[in-house]
Amino acid sequence: MKRLLRLALAAAAAWLASGCSTLQITYENADLLLRWRLTSYLELQGAEAEQLEGGIASFLAWHRADALPQYARVADEAGERVARGISRDDLVWGYDIFLAQARESLRAAADRIAPLLDRLTPEQVARVERRFAEDNREFAQEFLAGTPGERRKRRLQRTVERLEGWVGSLSEAQAERVRRYSERAPLVDELRDRYRRRRQAGFVSMLRAREVQRRLTDWAARWDSDREPAYAAASRAHLEEYFSMLLELDRMLSAEQRAKAVARFRSFAEDFTSLAGRRRAESASR
Repeated sequence: MKRLLRLALAAAAAWLASGCSTLQITYENADLLLRWRLTSYLELQGAEAEQLEGGIASFLAWHRADALPQYARVADEAGERVARGISRDDLVWGYDIFLAQARESLRAAADRIAPLLDRLTPEQVARVERRFAEDNREFAQEFLAGTPGERRKRRLQRTVERLEGWVGSLSEAQAERVRRYSERAPLVDELRDRYRRRRQAGFVSMLRAREVQRRLTDWAARWDSDREPAYAAASRAHLEEYFSMLLELDRMLSAEQRAKAVARFRSFAEDFTSLAGRRRAESASR
């Protein structure tokens, strides 16, 4: 279910992983992206398809009115914190806010799609199961294939690319610090895969029992709170290694790198404000 709803966080995902122009393009086409993702799981016709359209429109209206102004404030404050140099408290602040906003969006999305899901036929539920199986094969190819060393190497590459999107090219010393993080942090993907499959099975059981409207909203918002102890412990250890790396990298940033990161946060704040304002203008003109 988490992947089914993940595009509900399109703006947040764009904020974390791509450029400002991509954010604008992603958000302006969020209805198409959500429809494409959801219909890849759900084969809907007639009134069901119309209800899905209405749910997407309602969610995006909520997101522009309520979520985007929050994103703008957070991006602006994050830029200020990066400008002065980050502390561990800053990292915890950002992480906690991201989780809270993710839960809020998941709740809003679940509220709007739950009534539709309780009317799925057995054939439609079987399609959801098949799509979950495809997701799991893709996850295994990306995160589980190869030796532990090969997987750490791929994680290192992903992390370097993500960081360089924020601060520009890393120095040799900075890249070495990222390499140490990848070597030290536990590999959690097997545990993550097991957790995903358990959540998927729980969601399918909910569909079959037609209990989605009663249970989905709270269930979706608890996506990270019912992990098995081994997974929870490994995730905490991984997060601590990641925080440690970020704190050391912050002290190693050049003036140009820091300025680039600050400017990017400020651009996101402006984009979120602009997108939210566009929603208000559209509503006022109706």
